[in-house]
Amino acid sequence: MRAIWKGAVSFGLVNVPVRLFSATQEHDIRFHQVHREDGGRIRMKRMCSVCGEEVAWDQLAKGYESEDGRLVVLNDEDFDALPLSTGREIDVVEFVPTGQVDPVLFGKSYYLEPDARAAKPYALLREALEATDRVAVVKVALRQRESLAVLRVRDRVIMMQTLLWPDEIRAAEFPILEDEVDLRPQELRMAASLVDSMAADFEPDQYEDEYQQALVQLVEAKLEGAEPAPAKADEEATTEVVDLLSALQASVDRAKASRGEKPADAPAKKTASRSPARKTAAAKTGTARKAPAKKAASKTAAKKTPARKSA
Repeated sequence: MRAIWKGAVSFGLVNVPVRLFSATQEHDIRFHQVHREDGGRIRMKRMCSVCGEEVAWDQLAKGYESEDGRLVVLNDEDFDALPLSTGREIDVVEFVPTGQVDPVLFGKSYYLEPDARAAKPYALLREALEATDRVAVVKVALRQRESLAVLRVRDRVIMMQTLLWPDEIRAAEFPILEDEVDLRPQELRMAASLVDSMAADFEPDQYEDEYQQALVQLVEAKLEGAEPAPAKADEEATTEVVDLLSALQASVDRAKASRGEKPADAPAKKTASRSPARKTAAAKTGTARKAPAKKAASKTAAKKTPARKSA
């Protein structure tokens, strides 16, 4: 890995020289825009909308247009003149409990490697963060911009994660969530049961980017001039509207089945299967008991018949 920044972590009067490394990387395949007919690369030219000339990189500047249409042009010298109090320092502002930082604020992650002469203060900061279960809130200047960030420990390495500023988080304004929803106790219990049946320790290594793997196989097949393997068809999602409680129960059963466990309603199904047999037996008994009554009725009718003839 190549260091992208050099500076120092400053907390109190302690200074820890460090190098900054990007902790993440994208594995997406990079595509170029090409002409479909002959595969020629599509080149984008930087054309000026006023004079119509192509503009070289060293002639580019940054412009801001106000709401009333006025334009302000800023060059590199303007940006260099802006005050950045953090300069080449990661300035610790305060230490806060780990759970108080909302994950929605997290941005990009970096590793901090200590300078050879800073191994001891680096270890001191790392152990202090772990012992107190806190993260350090810091300010740092990256790419000519001041950022808010936190320092936390991961596998004996101090990481820095940039944070969004509070005004960069959009408010979730959905009127539908303001309406009261009537949840039945049995639905809440079944939902909790579903959560329990799918509970596990988070192990990210067990997950794979199936789309990325299929894309790599497609590209490799195209390079070799072979036909790509047909994609596996996904199971069609049911569009039938079912009762929420039934859907939760079915979800619990499916989750348990995937873990090799017996569904909770298995005994109930066996009992239900015996019920028709009992009903049939009862029906037969009832029929047997009613039969003598019919026979007796026919005998009575037979006795009355001669009386009618004699009359």
